[in-house]
Amino acid sequence: MSSALTHGSDVLALTGRHLRHLRRTPEKIIGVALTPVAMVVILGYLFATVVEVKNSGGQYREYIMAGVFAQVGLSCIGITAIGVAGDLGKGLIDRFRSLPMGRATVLVGHTLADLVTAAMSILVVALTGLLVGWRVHGTFGETVAGFALLLAFAYAMLWVGALLGMVMRNLEAINGIAALLLVLFSFLSSSFMPLSGLPAWLRTVAEWNPVSAVSEACRQLWGNTEPVASGSYPVEHPVIVSLITLSVLIAVLVPLSLRVYRTSAAR
Repeated sequence: MSSALTHGSDVLALTGRHLRHLRRTPEKIIGVALTPVAMVVILGYLFATVVEVKNSGGQYREYIMAGVFAQVGLSCIGITAIGVAGDLGKGLIDRFRSLPMGRATVLVGHTLADLVTAAMSILVVALTGLLVGWRVHGTFGETVAGFALLLAFAYAMLWVGALLGMVMRNLEAINGIAALLLVLFSFLSSSFMPLSGLPAWLRTVAEWNPVSAVSEACRQLWGNTEPVASGSYPVEHPVIVSLITLSVLIAVLVPLSLRVYRTSAAR
């Protein structure tokens, strides 16, 4: 019991350290939120008059908001990867290892602090969406559930970033990989366009993309889309697919990252 309390206090201490650093470098929030905010403004106005989304009442801005929120989670990959790689390069991880704290403490503290950054970025994107006409039509519980799902997705992506930072270490390489993941998973999904026009094999890949599942789940929870009968399980049941996918990702990524941490910190 005392060991668990000690580890918990260590996690809180390291999380607080990262949050104090965030207060001195608020540009981290800008870095995470900038691309999604730009997508809201640019796509929301550029394509609003030329793209019609039938199952979203024809309101393209309401359709894209869930996908833009999902982009926040993808943007977190690079931020966390760079932070973890930077700590490894500066020797901070080795100093933490010399202290009497649990092996998981450093990475858990890092990801929890970055989750706060993601939450603040989601708030910025939500305010931007409200300014351009996006509205939530679901109940209070459904609205909270949608944002909770986004935070779960962001947390899973933070562990992708932690793993990437420990494996790659080179900041230029990390920036390139993170940008590729952002573009690939955003646009090979239903974030900004319906998938009906894609070839069958590519549509299947996009439908099973976690970003598509999270985006469609949030649209349904917020009342920004109407359920469709497509014959595709992830399209018809996005909430269930999202919960299962994120649970599997976190269950795999956390122990894998901790295992890599034990070896990478010693290199």
